[in-house]
Amino acid sequence: MLSLPPLALYVHLPWCVRKCPYCDFNSHEARGAPPFDAYVDALIADLDHDLPLVWGRTVQTVFFGGGTPSLFPAAAIDRFLQAASARLRFAPGAEITLETNPGTAEHGRFEDYRKAGVNRLSFGIQSFDDGCLQRLGRIHDSAQAEAAVKLAQDAGFDNLNLDLMYALPEQTLAMAGRDLERAFALQPAHISHYQLTLEPNTVFAARPPGGIPDDDAAWDMQEHCQSLLADAGYAQYEISAYARPGRQCAHNLNYWRFGDYLGIGAGAHGKISLPASDAVRNPEEGIPDERIPDEGRDRVLRRWKHKHPATYLVHAGSPAAIGADTLIAPEQRPFEFMLNALRLREGFALDHFEARTGLSQAVIAEPLGRAIARGWLHRDGARIVPTESGLRFANDVISLFLSTDGTGE
Repeated sequence: MLSLPPLALYVHLPWCVRKCPYCDFNSHEARGAPPFDAYVDALIADLDHDLPLVWGRTVQTVFFGGGTPSLFPAAAIDRFLQAASARLRFAPGAEITLETNPGTAEHGRFEDYRKAGVNRLSFGIQSFDDGCLQRLGRIHDSAQAEAAVKLAQDAGFDNLNLDLMYALPEQTLAMAGRDLERAFALQPAHISHYQLTLEPNTVFAARPPGGIPDDDAAWDMQEHCQSLLADAGYAQYEISAYARPGRQCAHNLNYWRFGDYLGIGAGAHGKISLPASDAVRNPEEGIPDERIPDEGRDRVLRRWKHKHPATYLVHAGSPAAIGADTLIAPEQRPFEFMLNALRLREGFALDHFEARTGLSQAVIAEPLGRAIARGWLHRDGARIVPTESGLRFANDVISLFLSTDGTGE
């Protein structure tokens, strides 16, 4: 039977100073000052509309993503958090993260974010090499990146993530290592370290930059950097995430453990569990019965909002703001679960699979056996844990779970 997992809140703030050529997120270059007040009004209306999905539940984490959330003044972040905490129960000490671009850092702003309730910052640095930053189309340089992190630390933030990429155009193994050494000098609690990929519908996909390291060179960089991270005290807990003890990102862990999250804002995605025993309340402008039929069975809903800020601003708070509501069919849930859980070094507990999907372990027995036989996973009591090979070939492992029939409900 499906059980309610932890609940998170994701808030999408879509504007940025300039769209990076590798970025495939829902981000839009600001033409003049974004309508901060109107957008916060829209976020609150959007949240009000989605509240019936999560009545009585506690929010464990909040994450402001983008775009560039640090374009928003602290007063706007504060107003939304005040409104959200008046409508939802926040867990004591809830992790509240704000993504930050070093090019938007200003003296005094971090203090105000902290007063608003933000207690974790995630800096999109990508590299400490000025040449690499220019080739990536970033608006900051390495000196600004270091200065921004120090400003945040001076403001009292000690829970900081630094985003870094490797296999960048014209980057060498030594350059990738130097990026990490400069990151270590700033002593962040968490480092996200991931390979540059040319995503569809980006400038880089249409016009690939020269000098991108080949697969073998990229693998050498990954292995070298993983060694540096381990030596510096950053334990890998997910394919591209490394943390000091106790400093893993709680919000992202909830995603990877197939938790629930409300998605608020233009283009935001959410995932909500609806156990058969929990009737969804349908207020006057709530969820149309034909969208989410009550069949007396466990349901898992994915909902996303319209991407374009202008459209979202007009329709937020009404069903017209919803791009789609999709129920994850039982036969799709094993793949959806594994797509997240098998990115984690900890793997997953088999009873956790049952609680989060509402399915019996029997539906994954066959693909699980194949993955174990190939040396990609191993069973440790009631836990399934990926091997080093399984982490390296995660996509191949996850694909084994595409064909389950979901008849174990």
